[in-house]
Amino acid sequence: MTRMEPAPEGFMKAVVYRGTGKPALEYKPIPRAGAGEVVIKTTSTTICGTDIHILHGEHPVEEGRVLGHEHVGIIHEIGEGIQGFSVGDRVMCGSCTPCGICYYCQKGLPSQCIGPEGDHRHPGGWRLGNTVDGTHAEYFKMPFPQYNLTKVPDELTDDEVLLVSDIGSTGIAAAEKAGIQVGDVVVVMACGPVGLCAIAGARLMGASTIIGVDGNPARLEIARKMGADLTLDYRSVDVAEEIRRLTEGQGADVAIEALGSQSTFANCMKVIRRGGTVSSVGIYSGHVTIPEETFAGGMGDHRIVTTLCPGGRERMLQLIRLVRSKRLDLTSMITHRFPIDRALEAYELFEQQRDGVIKVVIHF
Repeated sequence: MTRMEPAPEGFMKAVVYRGTGKPALEYKPIPRAGAGEVVIKTTSTTICGTDIHILHGEHPVEEGRVLGHEHVGIIHEIGEGIQGFSVGDRVMCGSCTPCGICYYCQKGLPSQCIGPEGDHRHPGGWRLGNTVDGTHAEYFKMPFPQYNLTKVPDELTDDEVLLVSDIGSTGIAAAEKAGIQVGDVVVVMACGPVGLCAIAGARLMGASTIIGVDGNPARLEIARKMGADLTLDYRSVDVAEEIRRLTEGQGADVAIEALGSQSTFANCMKVIRRGGTVSSVGIYSGHVTIPEETFAGGMGDHRIVTTLCPGGRERMLQLIRLVRSKRLDLTSMITHRFPIDRALEAYELFEQQRDGVIKVVIHF
């Protein structure tokens, strides 16, 4: 289906998961706001690599789930008990929507939120498009809005803030969690959307030299726009050998793995110095192992950290302030736009990585 008639009264258009490899564009009832709830009218949303992992059967969700988690929108309906917001406010939230009161939220790990019910079997703070209906729809209900709902300044466009809701926050968090220090040499393996944001994060953290690695010339060009000092095409150069040469044999202080593959993880281990850090932010579709020969027999003082997108209003406000002050600009990653009626076409383009696509915006 490439075009739909306007939705009947009380219904909306939405992209729905109908089994492995089966996205569908359907009519769904518009959600209603109960006590403590807010319904958002979506103005912009994007397709994320995680949505493709879901379609490939690599991350399980219920059949019938509305996909999507990156968004900007307008408050459509407010339930009883919500304070500080009004219908018509332009808003967004992070892709992780913590409750603010559970064990992990109180321990400062909101991305691992298990909800106020305290069920440790809960898969974590990523809810939109995962455990609840997401943002690839004309309307969606935001989880725990009093903790997550974030107003967007009038002077900023959807494009300027849209990508901080997930990939911007995630990529920057990968740099933050790596503990990058002023003057560090940082390698980013894979310059897809999250890797490009990790480059921006490394620049914000004060890295002296940022090296982007990819096999796509268009992505390497955008990597330079995002702050990479050097770019390496792994198809034409031995990446580990070249990084050793560039660092006079020492290796990089930090390597960020942003693809989720065994080969890029192994290369990260190869290029870090003694005492260096691998920051793994890619989503692995299968098992990943630590090559013994690069782990220095456990004697290299290496550190491996992982990152899931932080959540909460204050995180969004921090990133919006960076956008507002012109310290962060992610708009160069937006390469394609589709209306909701052509959402399945957008999914196919993004999944097949055709036409130089980096990020696709679905608009309403």
